Amino acid sequence: MNIDERKTVNTGVIQNLILENRGKLSISGVLDVLSFDDQVVIVETELGLLTIKGENLRINKLSIDTSEVIVEGDISYMAYSNKEMEKGKGSIISKIFK
Repeated sequence: MNIDERKTVNTGVIQNLILENRGKLSISGVLDVLSFDDQVVIVETELGLLTIKGENLRINKLSIDTSEVIVEGDISYMAYSNKEMEKGKGSIISKIFK
């Protein structure tokens, strides 16, 4: 895929992800932290769900008022997914356990 074929996100929302030396990730535009442990952090942002994976992960700063989160640890993976896709998964699992 070349650069011309890539889709651009044009929502009017500005979100910053700043990764420093794979050890500190600053995220702006955060709506909520959905789950976290020492290996996976899932954050709801204005541009979709952001999954961060690694080892010894911890949330160093959490401010929903300023929409900022700082995750520290050995970060090895970051990926966005659609909110609708994740909500669909949750509803199926919740139906199973009812």
